[in-house]
Amino acid sequence: MEAGRADAVTWRNRALLVFDRVSVPVAVCDVYGRVVLANPAMATECGTTPGRLRGRQVLELFRPQQAGQVERIAEALRLRHRSRYQVSVCWRAPGGPERYGELTADPVSDSAAETPALLVMLRVLGERTGPGAEPVPTSEVERRVLALLAGGATTARAARELGLSRDGVTYHLRRLSARWGAANRTELVARAYALGVLLPGVWPPRARPDETEQP
Repeated sequence: MEAGRADAVTWRNRALLVFDRVSVPVAVCDVYGRVVLANPAMATECGTTPGRLRGRQVLELFRPQQAGQVERIAEALRLRHRSRYQVSVCWRAPGGPERYGELTADPVSDSAAETPALLVMLRVLGERTGPGAEPVPTSEVERRVLALLAGGATTARAARELGLSRDGVTYHLRRLSARWGAANRTELVARAYALGVLLPGVWPPRARPDETEQP
């Protein structure tokens, strides 16, 4: 038994060493989103040290761009659902511009009955345009597609609501992705918020009005 405990301590120390050396910003939070442990990469994004992040609310450090996302995730955690959760966020870089990206939270625990902790990873997608910058030009249909996508609509649902074919929706998404250099739909939505096309903190998602049309 003593040997088993010694092995457990050894593996825990090794895991912590790897955790500290990972270049991706990572934190372990309790089910309420309070930081229990953070690696140096995560602390660097917040302009502090790992120890000073302990006890902070992760969604105060990284502001959600879609209010409804957090409510749905909180409800899922209360019901002990063990899916992977993603939240589009923005934050102020230390001494620099505002950044935007995505938080991914994976519930982890030793047993299904145990209240899970959250393994949280931050993906930095880019930096916002400067203060007072105008939203990038987009067409009305592009804005409507983006708002539906941000609300979790599938291609089929977006096509029904917009009166388009599924190929038509896909065409607009591909065109936007190519224009903004977005690798997937999650990144496309994050860029839409960062570029001022979608209104932050509004649920259901809504496009910013009165933009200049782009053919």
